[in-house]
Amino acid sequence: MTSKRLCFEPGHKPKCLVIVDDTAEWDRAVYYASRWAIRAGGGVVMLRIIEPEQQSQEWLGVADIMRAEAHEAAEAALDRAAGRANGIAAITPERVIREGAAMEQLLAVIDEDPDIAMLVLAANPGAEGPGPLVALLAHALGTFPVPVTVISGALSDQSVDSLS
Repeated sequence: MTSKRLCFEPGHKPKCLVIVDDTAEWDRAVYYASRWAIRAGGGVVMLRIIEPEQQSQEWLGVADIMRAEAHEAAEAALDRAAGRANGIAAITPERVIREGAAMEQLLAVIDEDPDIAMLVLAANPGAEGPGPLVALLAHALGTFPVPVTVISGALSDQSVDSLS
């Protein structure tokens, strides 16, 4: 399924893929990816995944409204994240909104863009666990098509600067 990575071939540039979700730690992933983009001469792709809700046929009108609201919320989240990336690294990240199951959409975005060189996630430092996506990916890391970097949500900007 996964296409060959072309990120370091002539005419291409490496990109970091970052998931912009509703967790408190998404900012750490955006910060790291933006700093990495400066050093690698690359770019950042920001992905927001909308997971569809199960709706019966009689509620399709409501489902359409909910879908439109989810897209508006996704655009707003990507606006915030893109503003943060631009403030950190003076870059304009690519923005992608996908609908469907998180892992399926994540793999599809990687497969469709051969310049994606790495996935960057941030882990929740709290006792409730690392977060839903980090937990989900933990089971797939051995077969994942690109390297995955997980940043602690507890790291400060200065700590991330020294690592990226």
